[in-house]
Amino acid sequence: MIPRLSIVVPFYDVERYFGPCLDSLARQTFRDFEVVLVDDGSRDGSAAIAREWCERDSRFQLISQENRGMGPARNAGIQRARGEYLTFVDSDDLVPRHAYELLVGSLDRTSSSLAGGNARRFNNTSGVRQSYVHRIAYGADRPATHVLEWPDLAIDRMVWNKVYRRTFWDQFGYEFPAMRYEDWPVALKAHLDAVTVDCLAAPTYYWRERESGESVTQLKFQFGNLEDRVRSAGMILDMVDRRAPELRWKVHRHLAMIDLATVVQAFGSAPEHELEAVLALGRRLTGRLDPEALVGSSAIERLEYHGLQSGDVELLQRIARYRADGGRPARAPAERHPVLPWRYRALGLPDTPGTPADLHRLSRRDLTLRAAATELVWEPDALVVTGTAAIDHLPAVEDSTLRIALLAGLRETPLTVQRHLLTDSAGQRRLIGFTARVPREALAAMPAKREAVRLIATMRSGPVRRRSLLLMQMQYPVGDRIGDDWFQPAKASDGRLLLRRMRGEPELTAAATDGDVLVLTGRLPSGATGSELVLARAARELRAPLETGPGGVFTVRVPVAEVVDATSPDDPFLDRTVLIPKIGDALILVTGLSTAVSAQQGDRLLTVARSPGQYLNLIEMPARVTAARIHAGDRSVTVEGPRWAGVDYGRIVWRRFLPNSDDAVDAVCRVTLDGDRWSARVNLDDLGPAQDADWTLFAADHAVQAESFALTGLPRALDRYRLYARAGTLHLETN
Repeated sequence: MIPRLSIVVPFYDVERYFGPCLDSLARQTFRDFEVVLVDDGSRDGSAAIAREWCERDSRFQLISQENRGMGPARNAGIQRARGEYLTFVDSDDLVPRHAYELLVGSLDRTSSSLAGGNARRFNNTSGVRQSYVHRIAYGADRPATHVLEWPDLAIDRMVWNKVYRRTFWDQFGYEFPAMRYEDWPVALKAHLDAVTVDCLAAPTYYWRERESGESVTQLKFQFGNLEDRVRSAGMILDMVDRRAPELRWKVHRHLAMIDLATVVQAFGSAPEHELEAVLALGRRLTGRLDPEALVGSSAIERLEYHGLQSGDVELLQRIARYRADGGRPARAPAERHPVLPWRYRALGLPDTPGTPADLHRLSRRDLTLRAAATELVWEPDALVVTGTAAIDHLPAVEDSTLRIALLAGLRETPLTVQRHLLTDSAGQRRLIGFTARVPREALAAMPAKREAVRLIATMRSGPVRRRSLLLMQMQYPVGDRIGDDWFQPAKASDGRLLLRRMRGEPELTAAATDGDVLVLTGRLPSGATGSELVLARAARELRAPLETGPGGVFTVRVPVAEVVDATSPDDPFLDRTVLIPKIGDALILVTGLSTAVSAQQGDRLLTVARSPGQYLNLIEMPARVTAARIHAGDRSVTVEGPRWAGVDYGRIVWRRFLPNSDDAVDAVCRVTLDGDRWSARVNLDDLGPAQDADWTLFAADHAVQAESFALTGLPRALDRYRLYARAGTLHLETN
């Protein structure tokens, strides 16, 4: 029988990653598919892995060719594919188990030409996180839309997060060019040719970022890679000029920010004999870009454009070294114009003799106020907000002023603010720190129906006055009760700090284990509906009845065995599923729990966790080394957690990967086992003098995942290091 979906997977020397990729396809909840594996002349054991899968599962088939590159390999797979729908997977990536059920289901409902879903980036050191280029285009479900209706799809450069209707593909005769960056010309043309396109916010693809930097996109500074990148950009620019001039600004601006900057960074590593060729590529790109795409751009972007246009190789090399050495344009100090006091120019940015002085003039965008909360502490009378505030390029001097106010609608309530000196990222002591007190009575006076209030900072330095809503650097802030209501700090989708007033929410007040049952206890608001706890996951729901008592108290018993599902986790990399409990339509606020509670079932765990907004999550995951508490001092860091049966706690290390390598240096922790707990201590001096080092906590081959309750005090500054979490993994980064 003809399968409904064909999955084309070209591969070349991916022995280390190939097995997990194919396993993620075999686990799909959508079962009616074929996998066409295309061996593009592999020299390692990849082909043997492919043959094993073909013998194991009749849906897998293998074809082979001499090494010709990703585009021709995909084309060969398409010729063999027979399905009603067509999709592509890169051989080192992973596909969530519900991906094709969601994408094909959407196409069946809408009859669109193609459907695309959100994507996640992942690796050992950084965990799983949102893909930057997909965050807006797939930020919400948009069935039956179009790139001319939703222009952010124009910079969705990949084909692997999409399922195409095969009749649509054949109608327009798509074929991948024999080059790197072959995706974008096909993806954009399909967006333009499509009648309608479905956008899904759910993640449908996991995009690997190798520690070694060996993937095509990570080898971006090699000349051959750059050459194909600029060629691909030219194809896109031709297509936009010819077919979609309304997308011109969006595409040109994207290329100016991403691809042009990449060409400039290549001057930091290009050998002498390649410099002229790299310059020719850069000039070819800048010659195509509309100058309007640089209107309002930063001084460093204007310098990059000028260096390429003028052929100033020395300037381009200085810019590349400046960025590679960790230089941030925002650090460059500003100098006021001697005649026009409202104008500033940046000092300390890369320069060469003859560079026009006007290129160093700072735009309004350059002089941006960056204000962020770094710590939130509830005291008896106030929420104390500690943070940093500074205008880019301008010194935070004694005569500068900082005002912070509670913003509710258009009403601003000034707060008491104290400023203090801090060491900035350049190692200088500056007046950039602040502490502001938000009185509890001010929060209690918030209108009950208002969803949230924000904090807004106003800074004046000389003639420059800037305003900005406060960002929030903490991932898991803690809320507190004021009167009958719960007030929860949260991070908005734009990164800003929100203070939410929660009223009428079901609350979790306690959790415990009773054998192989997880017991949750809480309180229902008056008038609440719902007689059961619903555990929602991507494509199905689990239900457990509520036992209710006087005062709205409820108890629910969750049988762990019914939740644990080791063969099909939603997250194919971390091997886990996050379930979001609800009572009726309401999420459950965690108000009485400060540590995780877990139940073990075989080699799996079911853990009570909290979301960044302090709502209840249940996480079904492997029993591995998990961090529950972090104790940090100026000279050492100790991490501890629970011990699980069958898990080896003998070797826990802080690991630093070497540049452009999968090899790493380990700083071995002193591990102590005490009953049902483990702890691992490292002296910061043992991490050595490496500059710009980023250490990740590992146990065996897995980065240690930290329980969400353990992350409430992060990030934290420690002498020469910053302790922080990235997607649940713990990091020590040198300042």
